[in-house]
Amino acid sequence: MQPPLPARFEREHGCTLREWLGWLPGAVGPRALDLGTPGEARVRVGSGELQLQWQALPPRQIALIRMPRLHVTYRFDAVSDADRGAFMRYFDLYMQRGGG
Repeated sequence: MQPPLPARFEREHGCTLREWLGWLPGAVGPRALDLGTPGEARVRVGSGELQLQWQALPPRQIALIRMPRLHVTYRFDAVSDADRGAFMRYFDLYMQRGGG
């Protein structure tokens, strides 16, 4: 059994802003998604809310390969450990790209 996710954490995603915005509605599933402010989103999770904030970072370059990067802050407010874990399991599987 994994320890509960913290209520606030940060991640770096290897995608463009356009890809992130295209994947986000599917990644939150049937939950209400509010994209009102550029660079931010709110998602209803259980009895609480997830607030997402993102910003594009300079691409990571390895030899001749350039990979896009997006810095994302996740903040759960009034969301139980169980609801956070269930949400993030689905979210992470949906956002997973590539293979191997």
